[in-house]
Amino acid sequence: MSDSSDPVRVLFVESANRSGAADLVEGEPGVVVFRSPLDPLAARQRIVENQPDVLVLDLEMDRMDAMLFLRILMQQAPMPVLALSSLSPQGSWLGLDALEIGAVDVFVRSSAAHIAPEQRRDLVTKLKAAARTKFRQPQAKSSQREEDSGKSGKTLILLGASTGGTEAIREILAQLPTSLPPICIVQHIPSDFSGLFADRLNSYCAISVKEAVDGDQLRPGWAFVAPGDKHMILARDFSGKFSLKIRDGEKIMHHRPSIDLMFESTAAVAGSQVVAGLLTGMGRDGASGLLKLRQAGARTFAQDEKSSVVYGMPRAAADLGAAEKILPLEEIAGFITRSCAIRMTKPS
Repeated sequence: MSDSSDPVRVLFVESANRSGAADLVEGEPGVVVFRSPLDPLAARQRIVENQPDVLVLDLEMDRMDAMLFLRILMQQAPMPVLALSSLSPQGSWLGLDALEIGAVDVFVRSSAAHIAPEQRRDLVTKLKAAARTKFRQPQAKSSQREEDSGKSGKTLILLGASTGGTEAIREILAQLPTSLPPICIVQHIPSDFSGLFADRLNSYCAISVKEAVDGDQLRPGWAFVAPGDKHMILARDFSGKFSLKIRDGEKIMHHRPSIDLMFESTAAVAGSQVVAGLLTGMGRDGASGLLKLRQAGARTFAQDEKSSVVYGMPRAAADLGAAEKILPLEEIAGFITRSCAIRMTKPS
């Protein structure tokens, strides 16, 4: 893992007819660029020679099976990988596959042929975040059962995540029973990915998962994923029923959807009914909103440093005192079910 004061050493393996990522950050302060031919043996040798902090891997190359290369790399010599994908259905599926195999994040080209100059800041941010990631070792599950402290019976679940969050969310949801209250998820993810991400979660989990649309009514046993590049907020009607509002709007701390916006809207109308948490991710999005939820009576948690891919957002929540509990990833599902006064059973 790179020290934050050191330049980020990045090895680019990308197709010549879709070049652009390396060119975009060449000469950027704090980034050292290396390039590799489109050959798996040559790429492997460049990794050994250059010792990069991050590998940028084009997922759509004609002369190299990028997914096979990534799978072997993660098995034999895991390292931070930023997957490079086109803005297309095929690119979106490949991007989700890469995240499942072990890529830290996905950078989406504005087209298959080039990368727009305005994407430079986003790419540099992702590279620096990837350089600070680490690979989580399996943890033994705690044998201690946490006391509920008289705060059980929550009727709404909120999760916020960024870098590394897609797999963390999948691991949590796969353990949850269908008897749970509704779940609202804000994951920083490109717009072409959010629907596919929700569909993939739906295929893995006992609970039902969908990409949220404006006006969705919350219902038990369902999880709603905020659509990429849209804000998602909670609303409550006069009868007390909850629904979701999907909105355009300015980015908040460079993010749309904003975790803070979702958390703060919920604190205003249902704070005492909520269990909410921040998972792995870079930055501070969600920390102040989580604090407002805790102050409104919610049960709150943040993922711990050891199990986080990037300990940014959870650290910000812990520093603010927004998180009632700091939990390893493998204990979060149990905390959620106990907070909702539901017995944990293995999903069928």
